[in-house]
Amino acid sequence: MGGETSSKTKTTVISDGRPCPSNFVPRRWLQGGHRQTAAANYLPRENRLPAAEERLFSVEPEVQILTHCHWQKERTSRTTLVIVHGLEGSSESQYVIGTSNKAWDAGMNVVRMNMRNCGGSERLTRTLYNSSMSGDVAAVVRALIDEDRLPVIAVVGFSMGGNLVLKMDGEWGRNAPAQVKAVIGISPALDLSLSAKTLHEWQNRIYEYGFLIGLHGSVTRKARLCPDLYRTYPLFSIRSLRDFDDRITSRYGGFNGAEEYYYRAAAARVVEQIAVPTLIIHANDDPFIKISAETRGKILANPHIRYIETEHGGHCAFLANPVGYDGRWAEKKIVEFVQEFTQTTA
Repeated sequence: MGGETSSKTKTTVISDGRPCPSNFVPRRWLQGGHRQTAAANYLPRENRLPAAEERLFSVEPEVQILTHCHWQKERTSRTTLVIVHGLEGSSESQYVIGTSNKAWDAGMNVVRMNMRNCGGSERLTRTLYNSSMSGDVAAVVRALIDEDRLPVIAVVGFSMGGNLVLKMDGEWGRNAPAQVKAVIGISPALDLSLSAKTLHEWQNRIYEYGFLIGLHGSVTRKARLCPDLYRTYPLFSIRSLRDFDDRITSRYGGFNGAEEYYYRAAAARVVEQIAVPTLIIHANDDPFIKISAETRGKILANPHIRYIETEHGGHCAFLANPVGYDGRWAEKKIVEFVQEFTQTTA
């Protein structure tokens, strides 16, 4: 790897413990994590995907996962990319659509996955989703292998979804399905407790309020569907994501408070066990997702992980100059990494 660098952009790639230059230069006027993050949410994307096959996967008794699948001709001869969204996102999130476009154009099958209750799928389960549910992603992957006989699979997750796929990756360890050739986490929430603390800092409260509004709505809709199980009265006094996780996520997810949930759900706990070729992309100016020194040390010590750490890039943004492509640099890197470890038949 190599390419264009800038004195204003100290981008480092750590691959098997060896640093080398990368080619990420932030778009002009978009240096800084808040600018990158905001712009990524509002700059329009073109959706070039063909009509999707809507498909349900049973991952537990009385739990179904809604996906949107795009199949190339002779799908079993193609690489399949499974894409997992972040907190309060869905299969329609802009970064999911953008990555799907690039993967489809590269000849891959695409499976856009909704976590439980997301993307309008509240009626498919009585449970809420949380950052520990890596087993849901693993169950979808296993079904694609066993039912569809897909021989080559890669999985990518963004933010919370990044934590989920990396947690799955570490839990598999050396027992990962042979068909899974690559795993990618973009701005992954590896250290949940640290990131929840950072999210509550004054400069990040706008992001926290956005998440809380979405989560409040999710619980309210769930309470209408399952009034025997859920109560909405605690929502009115919740003012932080940590408080939500302490009083809602933990209560309904079987955890003894937010800290136990953050510990058990964090991919940081198992990242050293990863044995599948894995890419992690993280920006130092991500406003609220932080990676601790301990977790970073585990990542750098694992020869199966390629770690790209940029000075700029924000959260799930990485907007470069649109020269020869749309400038969504991380999405481009995802496809390149998958191609590096797979063989896609044209």
